[in-house]
Amino acid sequence: MRNFDLREKRGAWICAVGLCCNLLLSAGKIAAGIIFGFVSVTADGFNNLSDFGSGIVALVSFFIAAKPADREHPYGHRRAEYIASMITGLIVLFLAAELLRDSIGSIVTGSGSEISYFIYIILAVSIFVKAAMSVLYRVGAKKLDSDTLRAAATDSLCDCFATLAVIVGAVCSEVLPAADGIAGIAVSLFIIWQGVRILIEASSKLLGQAPDAALKEKIRSISLSAEGVLGVHDLQIYSYGKNVSYATIHIEMDASASMLDAHTVIDGLEMRVKRETGVSLTAHLDPVDLTDCEGSALKLKVWERARELAEGLEMHDFRLIPGTRKVEFDVGVPYDCKMTDEALLNALVGIVTSFGAYEPIVNVERE
Repeated sequence: MRNFDLREKRGAWICAVGLCCNLLLSAGKIAAGIIFGFVSVTADGFNNLSDFGSGIVALVSFFIAAKPADREHPYGHRRAEYIASMITGLIVLFLAAELLRDSIGSIVTGSGSEISYFIYIILAVSIFVKAAMSVLYRVGAKKLDSDTLRAAATDSLCDCFATLAVIVGAVCSEVLPAADGIAGIAVSLFIIWQGVRILIEASSKLLGQAPDAALKEKIRSISLSAEGVLGVHDLQIYSYGKNVSYATIHIEMDASASMLDAHTVIDGLEMRVKRETGVSLTAHLDPVDLTDCEGSALKLKVWERARELAEGLEMHDFRLIPGTRKVEFDVGVPYDCKMTDEALLNALVGIVTSFGAYEPIVNVERE
């Protein structure tokens, strides 16, 4: 394993601080909850204990993510952070289920609780510490662009509100004994919501979450600004974890340009994208015959009609095959388009043939 870089060192340090805070908070709350008979305080303590377990998983994930690429994992190990998040979510859900059962049992049995100002001191200190941790995590997330720390910041802030609910339950339990159990149920449901949210976010990234729109626009803008580039399409970005992304794009250039010149432009484009975005780009050259007047005129006519079919529709790789009446082109359709691919294909074929005895070959793809 290589040595940690600056990002990973800072991330590990922040995780270590969070581990210590959560361990102390959970120990204090669980002990106080058991001694004084407050199930909601015990539940809040186990909430902090789950945060401690999450912190361990996050810290381990930083070590795993730091490993360089190898034969079995040529794209590195950065996705370990997502796997760590899923493990954390499962731990959180397991603890929440146990706490929910205990809280319901407390209401059913109607067990009372011994009032002590010591409880309120512990809870007040917990809110202060959690608020400070939220600030620490948020600052770290902003500097390191870390999803793990960003989630921890949100979790710590939500914990402040969960502890406030426990305080309300403790106060009300002096009049209504069941209030403590009700507060415990509220905290348990909150923890369940946190666990489900963590699982959904992590699984979405593992399955291949859509890339950031700003990043896509940045790469498109850089590509279009390159000398001799007439258009771009089919931009696809693949993420293998934080700061490890690859992309492919099709670059349209004048077919009369020399291959050497086109290669030089594309090489420079790929290096600039890597330098400015950190994404490793592979560009594919699509030559455009600017001398094909009939094909260019037909393309404009077809596009004028085709763009009315669906908002966000794109058309590219349009060409009239020399010596034939065959017209080939690709159409990119947004995923939320209501028309089926078959209906779009039939409509596009109809549009092309309305301008003459052409043989359209259309490829419809969702993008």
